Amino acid sequence: MGGLANTVFDRDYSEKPKEQRNGFTFNDTDNKALESALSRALRLWQDDPDAFRSLMANGMKLRFFVTASGKQYNRIYEMLAIR
Repeated sequence: MGGLANTVFDRDYSEKPKEQRNGFTFNDTDNKALESALSRALRLWQDDPDAFRSLMANGMKLRFFVTASGKQYNRIYEMLAIR
């Protein structure tokens, strides 16, 4: 796990508290899975705009910093360049 799996928590299926859920996810990499996630998002947007805005606000509260991981990658690249 990593990347989006550690930052996007599905509104309907995550075990996180509701106030930490911030989007819609899918596990399979096929059209059916993508269509399902999009359908759930569009349905929420249409049926409950306030809940949709709340979900968006949850997502916008997150801060993504790549400084630490960027420094780690630089160290790795420097070590490889020395060899």
